[in-house]
Amino acid sequence: MSRDVILAIDQGTTGSTCLLVDATMRVVARATHDFPQHFPEPGRVEHDPNEIWSSVSAAIADALARSGIAASRIAAIGVTNQRETSLVWRKDDGRPIHRAIVWQDRRTADACAALRERGLADSIRKTTGLVLDPYFSATKLAWMLDNSSGAREAAARGELVAGTIDTYLVWRLTGGDVHATEPSNASRTMLWPLVGGGWSDELCELLHVPRNLLPEVRPCTAQFGSTRGVPGLPDGIPIHGIAGDQQAALFGQACFAPAQAKCTYGTGAFMVMNTGDSIVPSQHGLLTSVAWQIGERTTWCIEGSCFMAGAVVQWLRDGLGMITSAAEVESLARSVPDSGGVVLVPGHAGLGAPHWRPDARGLVRGITRGTTKAHLARAALEGIALQIADLARAMAADLGRPLDLLRVDGGAAANDLLMQLQSDLLGVPLDRPQVLEATGLGAAALAGLGVGLWRDLDDVATNWQRDRRFEPTPDTAARAELRARWAEAIACA
Repeated sequence: MSRDVILAIDQGTTGSTCLLVDATMRVVARATHDFPQHFPEPGRVEHDPNEIWSSVSAAIADALARSGIAASRIAAIGVTNQRETSLVWRKDDGRPIHRAIVWQDRRTADACAALRERGLADSIRKTTGLVLDPYFSATKLAWMLDNSSGAREAAARGELVAGTIDTYLVWRLTGGDVHATEPSNASRTMLWPLVGGGWSDELCELLHVPRNLLPEVRPCTAQFGSTRGVPGLPDGIPIHGIAGDQQAALFGQACFAPAQAKCTYGTGAFMVMNTGDSIVPSQHGLLTSVAWQIGERTTWCIEGSCFMAGAVVQWLRDGLGMITSAAEVESLARSVPDSGGVVLVPGHAGLGAPHWRPDARGLVRGITRGTTKAHLARAALEGIALQIADLARAMAADLGRPLDLLRVDGGAAANDLLMQLQSDLLGVPLDRPQVLEATGLGAAALAGLGVGLWRDLDDVATNWQRDRRFEPTPDTAARAELRARWAEAIACA
């Protein structure tokens, strides 16, 4: 029997999705399993690694069952993951010393502030391309070591290992044989210098993360071991493609040329542009990272991150009880012609790029006696789109040229009203692909390249298919007023 199918594991913030992708990059089957979110205190967000693994295992089993495809046909496994979310576990038995600290978590804000007061923000940014912020992995790892009994001593004895979620999944998939990551995830830890590559001993010492905890770093399409002891899968399936979720989405959107960009609308929203062989330092609050490494060649990107996008709609549903499902928000928002002067700033978990204000909080402004839940729903969608418009302006300023097209993906990209609002506020067309799960598709494409199912990037690009193009409508005075109200509200958040 031929091995002609890729299994892509997309481990996200609220659930794990598995795709089975055939040689034409058609998604043959998909399955998603959610897992619990843990909020021990305000500003703290945690995941139980065992619950993550259970959700991945269940999604693998369901995808195979729905497809009717034998697991023996899987040519390779690709993995993409929620970046920055970090954990430390015991080398002997895989037990975590603490729940994973999620990328949204703000508990290390004081530690970052102390480093900033020491005048280290500029040097860290210059070295890593990252803003000194609790978002990134290093201060999370240090916190776990400092707040788990005996962890520092165990680390010194070589009993612990650490990593982002991709590293943990590779560990579990290989039965503990492989402790490895790749450059797109490594470059989001604040421990990986842009120039020279490799973990930085200087940064590890500065941020109190023992170097011996960190994984080996391999190219994205390299082999990361083979399956061993995974429920429902035979031993020996190679793991051949890994990238952080946003870089994987850029790859899955076939943005292979410099200046091509995509925005993924998931729990957060992430706008990423390919900068090719050039490392572009941002002067406007964006981040510089590795997009992917294939063989010896590294491709770079520039990125803006918003912490709340689809999560805003979840808040309307779960926090306020305004809707019973996320899909209802579009029809509710369409029931009014505008937001009635209401502005909603999605700063519930602080503000990311280009503002970088971990102390910011969500804000609703402009409420009157005439405000309805429909106005709030429309203001929520506008707030998501306005955040991305801020990112696009920063990106244009850094690159010295405006954006001319944006590819969109993620669950919230299915919302036609949000996509039209986004196109209008950006003033550029939006291309939505037939497969919105670009993160999983990118992991599949990298794995397929690694195992030889596809020859090269051109082979991958020919399989990208557009579902719909959203064209911007002419600018209006009302839109200018919306942007002005947004600027005022952001300053108050």
